[in-house]
Amino acid sequence: MKHFLIWIFLFFFAMSGLAQDLNIKGQITDTSGESIIGVNVKVKGKDTGTITDIDGNYHLQAAPNDILVVSYIGFITQEVPVKNRTVVDIRLIEDVKALDEVVVVGYGTQRKADLTGAVIRADIKTLKRSPNSNVLQSLQGNVPGLNIGQVTNSGGTPSMSIRGTNTLGGNKDVLVILDGIIYTSSLSSINPDDIESVDILKDASSTAVYGAQAANGVVMITTKKGVEGKPKITFSSSYTFSNPTHNYCPMNREEYLDNVRDFYYTEAFLGPDYTTPNPDFDLASKLPDAPLRDENGNVSPYNYNWWDEGTQSGHLFENRFNISGGSKSINYMLSYSNTDQRGFIVNDDFKRNSVRMNLNAEIAPWWKIGIQTFGAFVNQDGAEPGLWNLITQSPLIEPYDENGKIKPYPFNTLDTNPFMGSDIDDYERHNYFFGNISSEIKLPLKGLVYRLNFGNNYRVDNHFQANQYGYNLQGEAYKEHTGYYDYTIDNILAYNATFGEHHIDATFLYGASERKYDYTKALGQGFTRMTLGYNSLEQATTRYVYSDAWREALCYQMARVSYRLMDRYLITGTVRRDGFSGFAANNKYATFPSIALGWIISEESFFKIPWIDYLKLRGGYGISGNQTSRYKSLSTVASEIRYIFGDGGKPVIGQEVSALGNNNLKWEKTAGINLGLDFTILGQRLTGSVEYYSTTTKDLLYDVALPDITGFSKIASNLGKIKNKGFEFILTSKNIQTSDFKWTTSLNFSTNSNKIVTLTGEDNDGDGIEDDNISSNLFIGQPISAVYGYVVDGIYQLGDDIPAGFHPGNYRIVDMTGEGEITPEDRVILGKGDPAYRFGIMNTLEYKNFTLSFFINSVQGGKDGYLAANSSSLVRDQNNLRWNRISAWDYWSPRNPDAVYARSISTPKITPTVYEDRSFVRLQDVSLSYAFPKSVTNKVGLSEIDLFFSGKNLLTFTKWHGWDPEAGSTYSGRPVMRSFSFGVSLTY
Repeated sequence: MKHFLIWIFLFFFAMSGLAQDLNIKGQITDTSGESIIGVNVKVKGKDTGTITDIDGNYHLQAAPNDILVVSYIGFITQEVPVKNRTVVDIRLIEDVKALDEVVVVGYGTQRKADLTGAVIRADIKTLKRSPNSNVLQSLQGNVPGLNIGQVTNSGGTPSMSIRGTNTLGGNKDVLVILDGIIYTSSLSSINPDDIESVDILKDASSTAVYGAQAANGVVMITTKKGVEGKPKITFSSSYTFSNPTHNYCPMNREEYLDNVRDFYYTEAFLGPDYTTPNPDFDLASKLPDAPLRDENGNVSPYNYNWWDEGTQSGHLFENRFNISGGSKSINYMLSYSNTDQRGFIVNDDFKRNSVRMNLNAEIAPWWKIGIQTFGAFVNQDGAEPGLWNLITQSPLIEPYDENGKIKPYPFNTLDTNPFMGSDIDDYERHNYFFGNISSEIKLPLKGLVYRLNFGNNYRVDNHFQANQYGYNLQGEAYKEHTGYYDYTIDNILAYNATFGEHHIDATFLYGASERKYDYTKALGQGFTRMTLGYNSLEQATTRYVYSDAWREALCYQMARVSYRLMDRYLITGTVRRDGFSGFAANNKYATFPSIALGWIISEESFFKIPWIDYLKLRGGYGISGNQTSRYKSLSTVASEIRYIFGDGGKPVIGQEVSALGNNNLKWEKTAGINLGLDFTILGQRLTGSVEYYSTTTKDLLYDVALPDITGFSKIASNLGKIKNKGFEFILTSKNIQTSDFKWTTSLNFSTNSNKIVTLTGEDNDGDGIEDDNISSNLFIGQPISAVYGYVVDGIYQLGDDIPAGFHPGNYRIVDMTGEGEITPEDRVILGKGDPAYRFGIMNTLEYKNFTLSFFINSVQGGKDGYLAANSSSLVRDQNNLRWNRISAWDYWSPRNPDAVYARSISTPKITPTVYEDRSFVRLQDVSLSYAFPKSVTNKVGLSEIDLFFSGKNLLTFTKWHGWDPEAGSTYSGRPVMRSFSFGVSLTY
């Protein structure tokens, strides 16, 4: 018995030893062998757990028979038996479904895998180091179907459109949603560093939740919020210097004088070819103004550079501070940013200070509240010199007299000194305030939540100016005050539930919004002294007061139901009803439905294509609306001087109805389909999507001109039909993925075209074909942007057979009718202003702690597309003799027969507009950053230190003549800036 008891004791002792926990360690890596930080490693069924460190290593205790549960966002969760091992290395496999991010879809969020509409998230993080003071600049060329223009002034907001143009006279603005609330102020007020994500809703089925306000697409901006953990403090600072991509400048003294000679080539040069200088030519006698000559009648000796005086090197200096953190029940994000930007033109300045607070709290397990609020304070003091006058001032004259005072009219003509526009007292401030307060309550029924959003948007604009040169040099001053306020209140009821293989996500909305605007201006003219300037307008001889105001209101209801079956069959239906105060009494409301279907083919059991990881087919149909401006349906009154009682009498203001009201004016409607295919292939190496869309817009909002005999000028009406279609493609490729080196490429491509199907339906010439509206440049069967004009084939040269009414140096117009003379009947459709296609390519290369990215953006016109006016036709007259020109603009003369622009002695019978293709390929953004290793950052008490260098608009390849193909016309446009930026980011 004694021996038996000893054996029993020894057995249980051994068993207890076997049951003791083991000290287990290991490393977690991905399929490429790279370690993963922050992976959760838990013992199944126990509270024991840990996370991996910076090298992917973990340590914990577990029994020999325990099971480790390993999970991380974006990877398949694994259960790994310990099996009495002390070293357990684990390789995680990426999960395609988990990689499908959650996107903002309007009044809620949705897994990308569950989307049935055309929704895409912009990649703003790749371009976060670019010198952009406006978030839209980071989106340029980044998203297929989203078209962003260039910014050519400090703090400017570029133009924006989604999928082309669907309207003639309706609202053309893209709807911007900021943290769930419609944002109607300038995007230049938002600090780009505060933004977490930007989602774009493009088709009717995805924009339907916003009804008629979303006719031109929706941009959803979501700002950052805090996460659970200790406070995270980030500070970044960057400095950017910039100059024009093409620093054209006006002609200097000799070039200017050569220009005058070329205007008088028949006298300044000897025939018959007029290329040999005539030594007897008296140049000074041809100068049109006395200030261009000295006291002896000779050419003025000056060579003044007006351009250098009125321009400067640009810069952008930014400092950003952010602190965030939180606990299980509350999270916060506080930020401050300071932006100081100086443009190329003197006084083109933009200074912004912005503060933000985002706060989310769980008051109770069933109640959450949130606050997203910010204030932005913009200083744009200073007026720019007149750009046109800066170019055209002659180098033979100077802006200041011998006493240092401005010469108001340097030519002794009505042409003003450009510095009269900048040497003034100018105060311009814009203050923006935004606040969204939300409350979310879980109702007793599981999955049912009520959310209340109350958003406020307030803006105050003040522009004060005192100009001692105004009002015919007698002095002028004014104060302008603009106030804007809107509020939005949304009641949202959301239901989310899963029943076995069935999932339902429903959203119901009832909301209202009101917008108010007021404007006041006080103007004084004629000052004996301007010491107090705009702060003492009562000293003016003549004083005026102006005011304006408007108010509009909207109300709406919406229901959206999404249903998912077996994680593969998807359907979304939406109905939105909108009411707008601006529509006629008979049509205040309209209803806009949509439906969309999705099928995840790769989830089917019969789908056995090994190289296709994920495949989803989408299709949707919907009707969206477009609203008119607030008073279009009403008769409008014009006020102006109608009578003066005798000589020197006071004018009497009269009023008359100028536009006829229309009680039947109704909503413009666009019906469209969208087909999409999402895919991931080749072991998740390639991910992309393809979209095709086609829309038809009818009941177009358009002002129809009325005959003067009616006493009215126009009436707002519904007429015509437009078709719009396009194709979009985006592809992301993981070219190389190793532990030390990664190379990723993202490509996007898009096309868009539209055409006018019908207008008024009128056939005045009786040929059975509807008439075009030539005066408005609208043509049946042609794009909205159709270019109509004369076909130009070069410039007439000396010795050419030149038709009557034209001269050497004039543009050569093609006789399209063959009648032997040039008439307006020779005008034809030359092409269109819209491009044929757009594409962008982003490459990102990561080597250890270095990251290099470069982005190429291109817009191509194809055949006769992306045209814009780019012509100049100089004729010898007083103005063209005195005015200077940009030296790079290439004008005709017998010495320069292959010139781009026309120049002649006499005015031609017809002066055509010449159009050029604006196609370009641009190396738009390049960024290089270095993240210091943890061994360095830990020593200085920081978690991250990043250094970065970036460049913007570095190279542009184009045949366009002028500042830039995206910057506008040759003369009225402004230069696009090439920028270089460097900075540092510190995180504690």
